[in-house]
Formats: sequence, C-alpha cells, structure tokens
Amino acid sequence: MKNNKILQLVALMAAGSLIMQSCKKLDKQTYTVIPIDNFYQTPAQIAAGLAPAYTALTPLQTENVFQLNEASTDEMIIPTRGNDWYDGGVHTQLWTHNFAVDNANVNGGWADLSAGITKCNFVISIINGLAAKPANAPALIAEISVLRDYYLFLMTDLYGNIPLVTSYSTSASLAPVKRADIYAYLENDLLKNIPLLSGDNATKNPGIYGHVNKWTGYMLLSKLYLNAQVYTGTPQWAKAQTAAQTVIDSNKYSLQPNFLDNFTYTNRGSVENIFCIPFNYPLIKGNVIQMYTLNYNNNQTFNLTSQPYNGFCAPTAFYRTFTAADVRKKMWLTGQQFTAAGAPINGTVISIYVNELSNPADSFKYAGARSVKYQPQPGTGSDGTSNDGVRFRLADAYMMVAEAQLNQGNVAGALINVNKIRQRAGVPNLTSLTADDLLAERGREFAWEGWRRNDLIRFEVATGKKYFTGARVPGKVQDAADNHTFLYPIPQPQINTNPLLKQNPGY
Repeated sequence: MKNNKILQLVALMAAGSLIMQSCKKLDKQTYTVIPIDNFYQTPAQIAAGLAPAYTALTPLQTENVFQLNEASTDEMIIPTRGNDWYDGGVHTQLWTHNFAVDNANVNGGWADLSAGITKCNFVISIINGLAAKPANAPALIAEISVLRDYYLFLMTDLYGNIPLVTSYSTSASLAPVKRADIYAYLENDLLKNIPLLSGDNATKNPGIYGHVNKWTGYMLLSKLYLNAQVYTGTPQWAKAQTAAQTVIDSNKYSLQPNFLDNFTYTNRGSVENIFCIPFNYPLIKGNVIQMYTLNYNNNQTFNLTSQPYNGFCAPTAFYRTFTAADVRKKMWLTGQQFTAAGAPINGTVISIYVNELSNPADSFKYAGARSVKYQPQPGTGSDGTSNDGVRFRLADAYMMVAEAQLNQGNVAGALINVNKIRQRAGVPNLTSLTADDLLAERGREFAWEGWRRNDLIRFEVATGKKYFTGARVPGKVQDAADNHTFLYPIPQPQINTNPLLKQNPGY
C-alpha cells in the first residue's frame, strides 16, 4: 500500500472549492471553511491551499496533451476499429498531421494547460495577499511558479506563440507572446526560483512526493535548454548538459534496477522517479491508460471491473525496434491472450501489425501491440488505477546529458551515458553513436511518457532529417515543406473567445 503521506494529496482534490469558500466573509470558523487570513498556517492547510495548481496536472497523464504528444508520432497510433475510435476523425488527424483548427484534442490541450496556468496564478495571488504569510511563503511561491513554468513549457511547445499570463488579474494581457520571449521568461523564472526549492527527495521527505522540488526544476530547465534551437534558433547544448548533470550529481536518485518497477501501481517507491502525478484509486482517479489501450477482452486477463476501450496501440515499425533481449519489450502485450487463471481467451490474439488507419473487419480489433508499461491493476476499471504518472525520471537526465554531449562532439561521453540505460535494459553496449541511434534509444526508453513529439521535432531541427514530418506507415505522407506542422494550430474556439490570438502559419 502507498505511504499514507500520499493521502494528503486526496485533500487537494477539493481544495479549489475550499479556497473559494474561504474568500467569503464568515461570521465563525468551521473545519471546512476558514477565513483566508487564517489559512496557510498549518502544513495541512498549506497542502490544501496548493491543491488547485496540482490537480490541474491530472488530465495531462492520458488525455489531450498526452495524445497530442504521442498520437502524432511514430510510437502511438489510434486506428478506427469498425465504429470505434472514429470520433470525428480527430485521431486520424493526429497521425496524418492534417490538424483541423477545431480538433477536439487541440482545443482540449490548450484548455487543460491554460487551466493549470490560471490555477497557479490563483494560488500565488492568494499567498501574496495573506496578511499573515507562513514563514516559507517564498518557497511556496517558488514551487508554484516552477509548476506554472511546466505548464507554460508544454503549451509553447505545442502551440508556439501563446499569452504569457503570470498574474490572477482581469487586467492581465491576453495577447500572444513570441515563443523566443516565452523561452527567455522561462529561463529567467527557473533560474530565479530553483534555488528556493526543496532539495529533498521523497525518500528523505515523503511529504514532498508529487510536489515540485529543486531536481524537478533542473529537469525542466534542461528540457528548456535542450529545445532552445527549436524555440529560439540558437542551440544551448552546454547549458542543457549542466542542468541535467546537476540532477545526476545530486545523488538524490538512482536508476531503478527493474525498469518496469517505475510504472507499477505501487510505483510510489521508485528511487528513479523525480516528479510524478499522484493517482490512488479510488481516491485519486484519472490514470486510465489501461482502458485506452487494452483489448476489450483483456478485462479477463487482469481482472478489471469493466471492459477496456481497445484504442491506443504501437505502430508495427516502432514495436520492431525492441529486440527480444530488451527487457523494455515487456511493456507490450501481443499474441494469444489469457484469463488471469491462465486459460486462453477464445479468438483473442493481438497482432503486431497495424497496416491501415481504419478497417471494419473484426480481425482489426486485435491489431497493434498494447501497452502494459503502466501495470494494469486488478479490481479497477474506467475510473483509473493507482499508478502514479511519471513526468521526470533520472534516466532522462542521463539521456539529456548524452544528447547534449553528442551535439557538442563528445561521442565517448555520450556513449557512457546511453550505455547506462542500455545495460539496465539488458541489451549490449553501443560502440558508436549517431543521432539515429540516440533517438531510437529515447523511443525505447520513454515510450508513451509524453516526450516523443518533442524529441522528433528537436532531432529534425538539429539534423534536417524528417523524423517528425516524414512519411510513415500506415497512410501518412510527408508533411508540407514549410514544416508548419511543428506547431499545432491555435484552436479556433480559443480565437473566437480571444480575438487577440493569431493563427499559426499554414492553418
């Protein structure tokens, strides 16, 4: 069972309503309604007060932002199976890069990230407005500022020029800001706030689990620098290397000996995971990846309480990048399926072949390897599981350092870091390293963790090779030569609401 400290996060789910009530003038105090000037005085109140900013992370695990970052890439496809998963063609648009300005995922991603930014601004405004601030108010504001930076990073990565709203005020400008200026703001804000964050890990301080700490800040800073060439036109490989190496050298984290232990429904104990979105069924719901990927009949395999939705799967070419010796290949479910008792499930054989985007045949219901990277949890169903959603882990620090080294000509150093990851996976050390090799290794290591689109675009910008925009099986032709698909369109519903927004070129 997860440490009871995580249960503190359950209270966070209701905190938005709690805070809003507490802003009213009240004649007397109660347990659930506290005048705001008396709030943020105990650890429990502080945890609850930060809640709105963190609960906005929940949909990022499997919903719009995740799908925008994975279903547009070579490692995840959402085919139409008969009448299932057509959904107005939104999933096909992601795969083929024919993004409509009213695509539901594109609009939903904008809304989800905007909500996170707004809630961070709200929490910061409440703390700043307290007559009696807690002693650690600067650290709390720094924590939520870096969390806001995370939302902003994801948003500018997807959409480019976005509003830079950093106050909870009706007078805040909603005009879009250039991506390079968003980059500059994020760099400055992270450098300012990271020193104020806790240097503890969850092993030393279980109460920090699921919160932004100093090492989360450095991971985000390294990601920012790693993508500097995409965002500003100027690479910052040395800075990316320094930020990621700082996490490694802290010795606060180590590689989990068993790769898949990072993703179990008891992954609270991982020594590798740096920042996670906590889930804890039935108290904290929302990690529904098992429902989205598993075949209808796999409820019998894992003793689930409802039938999965039979959607997300791995494209054939991506599945084949895993060798038989690679322990990470165990993240994929293929072949004859069995009940939990070991009996074959009649007619349920999952094929690795996804040769079409749509097929009404019954056999197509079994096309494509399914992900069990996040271990399915018996006794759960459509409300989700207790697997915490991994945002940053130490393996990525090693791989970011390796990428920065490779781009600075230090192939020997990059090999050392890449081979640390390969050794854990049970595959032979590489003796040479190219951009192709490194990108493929990132794919195997971080499959379905929400980074693939970011990786493919960054490698394409750095090398000129069509990693993201190129043709792909099934049914994707090469994107337009202007590379406008590096960005999603600004959602038309958002432009309708905020006319200051400008549509991205090509849409």
